[in-house]
Amino acid sequence: MTDTVTRDTREEAAPPKRSYAKFAADESREDYSLRYAPHSFRRWSPLTVAGTALGGIAYLADFAIGASIVFTYGFTSGLASILTAAVIIFLTGIPIARACATYGLDMDLVTRGAGFGYFGSTLTSLIYASFTFIFFALEGSIMAQAMHQAVGLPVEIGYLVTTLIVIPIVFKGMGALAKLQAWTQPVWIVGMVLPFVVLAFEAPDSWGAFASFGGTEGAGAGFSWIGFGLGTGVALSLIAQIGEQADYLRFMPARTEQNKRRWNLAVLAAGPGWVVIGAAKQLGGAFLAFVALEAVGKTHALEPIAPQVEALKPWLGSVALPAAALFVIVSQVKINVTNAYSGSLSWSNFFSRITHRHPGRVWYIFLNLAIALTLMEMNMFAALGKLLGFYSNVGIAWIAAVAADLVINKRIGLSPPYIEFKRAYLYAVNPAGFGAMVIASTVSILAFFGVFGRYAEAFSTFIAAGLALVLCPLIAWTTKGKYYVARPNPVWAYSRAESAGQGPEAGAADITATHTCTGCDTAYELPDIADCPVRSGPVCSLCCSLDAECGDACRKNPAAAGPVLMPLPTTRTE
Repeated sequence: MTDTVTRDTREEAAPPKRSYAKFAADESREDYSLRYAPHSFRRWSPLTVAGTALGGIAYLADFAIGASIVFTYGFTSGLASILTAAVIIFLTGIPIARACATYGLDMDLVTRGAGFGYFGSTLTSLIYASFTFIFFALEGSIMAQAMHQAVGLPVEIGYLVTTLIVIPIVFKGMGALAKLQAWTQPVWIVGMVLPFVVLAFEAPDSWGAFASFGGTEGAGAGFSWIGFGLGTGVALSLIAQIGEQADYLRFMPARTEQNKRRWNLAVLAAGPGWVVIGAAKQLGGAFLAFVALEAVGKTHALEPIAPQVEALKPWLGSVALPAAALFVIVSQVKINVTNAYSGSLSWSNFFSRITHRHPGRVWYIFLNLAIALTLMEMNMFAALGKLLGFYSNVGIAWIAAVAADLVINKRIGLSPPYIEFKRAYLYAVNPAGFGAMVIASTVSILAFFGVFGRYAEAFSTFIAAGLALVLCPLIAWTTKGKYYVARPNPVWAYSRAESAGQGPEAGAADITATHTCTGCDTAYELPDIADCPVRSGPVCSLCCSLDAECGDACRKNPAAAGPVLMPLPTTRTE
């Protein structure tokens, strides 16, 4: 297709109407996996969305991670590592959580418009997908360990059971997830708190002894810069958790004058606030493992089920094992439905851009779970520290680059003040965020493998974060923000209203008005629509993504596209 396309040839060359497969067309299961989440779908209250998002952080990998850090580097260095990582995760998570909740976009779509470009964020989709199946495997391993101790089920079969049990819930989408998280929360809270209550009465001196614990590897109880750096790197592997929080936060209702206080608190708590609970769980898990160390040995102390049992024995006796197993299973189901759900979203985003096909989010659940099951069968739990330390170099470079764009570039005018996620308006790759992430992660990985010396190896994740934070605005300034939008969006003003917290009350006709997509004949709200010169009308973001024959005519010749949206008849969403 040539750059100059007349209206007559457009009509002749217009692609045929698209009909989506059964699962892809059912938004009750699809949950707008590749789209803007419309206001008509965001029916949950801020409290419900926040509760569902926080229900997903019930996982016990925090226990294992915290125990691994303290056992390896000692209490003092481990404590500093966990708290430092928590501060970094919290600060980078604030702008990301607010952007996802404000614009109704998941992490992948925000990444596109926050300095990475349409295809540039494909790499981050893989990074995020790997986060979900790595942590699914870790959590599944913990659940299999619990079932093995409770009923003698071989761990290899337990891995399969932990994988299959989440499929029916994840298959049904956000509605089923919200119910599961609400129903299981009381059991989880009791199971989380009870071991510490028992130890407060039965072993009140344990905390003092724990504070002088020098680890099991000879690190000593004092502070070590090397131990601090390496421990922080392991804890920072959880930084991509903000993506899973965002998968829920995109369903937050519009912020209005009436709900803004509840909205702000809900976004803060369910977004970056997860790490407050996460850090407490890491320290708590390390403490429980320390108390159980003499009774069960190092290997089992790092498995959350054994310390739970040892802590509960003084009060529950023979019931301690089944009670601890129930808690572990409930905790792991709560997080692994989130891992499987978020993984299906990230794989959908990845393959839709690579293959120009979308059979439906639910099919990618099986891909994500198959990879996770393979990792479990390979006993990846045994390599926990090294695996997470390596992963964190890439994860933090990505998250830091996105945060830098949202906090710095957009505030000083280096990038547009709104999040543009649609293919029709984006360059394939934006060097600002994508380049910053690639350079930062490459240098930090070289440091991680010892190329630049011992201290650089220990602080490789700090190198990744620092470089990404500096390079993203620097590259945007050098390129004068040229690669953020390939052509102006004629209707981007809706974003100003939303980003100002005015929501549908400020020009609701502009934000929630629907236009019928010329590709699939389905009505979508304005933020999900682009003007298409090939179809001579509005096209939804997913049809635009899947169109392999258009030749990107709208970006090659913006004048031919034209602002076709505004004059069209609109329908208000109820």
